[in-house]
Amino acid sequence: MNWKYYSIWTGEMLQYFKMTSLQVNSNKRFPMKYDIEQLLEAGEIIQIYPEGYSMYPMFVPGRDAAVIKKADVKKIRRADVVLYRRKGSILVLHRVVKRKGGQFYMAGDNQTEVEGPVEADQIRGILTAFVRNGRRISVKNPVYVIWSGLWLMFLPVRGIFWSFTAWVRRLRKNNSE
Repeated sequence: MNWKYYSIWTGEMLQYFKMTSLQVNSNKRFPMKYDIEQLLEAGEIIQIYPEGYSMYPMFVPGRDAAVIKKADVKKIRRADVVLYRRKGSILVLHRVVKRKGGQFYMAGDNQTEVEGPVEADQIRGILTAFVRNGRRISVKNPVYVIWSGLWLMFLPVRGIFWSFTAWVRRLRKNNSE
């Protein structure tokens, strides 16, 4: 099966889509301008390279890519990663923390605060896979499914977790000097 991917080189937090490229069945990139919302609406699969650390450790800028298709809002559930447009603002790629009727509450994997409500009409796409070190990993992969559930479960204690890991890094650094 021939896949046609549109690779979108993005700016901080997916907000600038001015510098884009088209990737069609090869590693060659051709500078083009595309509106990714139009591509998703047309049923195309896109591959974007998120920048910023709101979805760390899932996405590391410069290393990982997100494969996204048009979202069927009725099928979106907790733990899905979706691309949505903040009201009058930027496109954001975050995880669904909670769904309440037609409204969604989101958080980045590296965040402790929940954003929302996000209305169904703000959602543009859903993550179907991600590319790490050249390897494409489906969101249906059992390891990913378990990891996503656990990571979401730890949302209330992420701040403590990050503080603890920073303390361990400082301790290791001081011991190695």
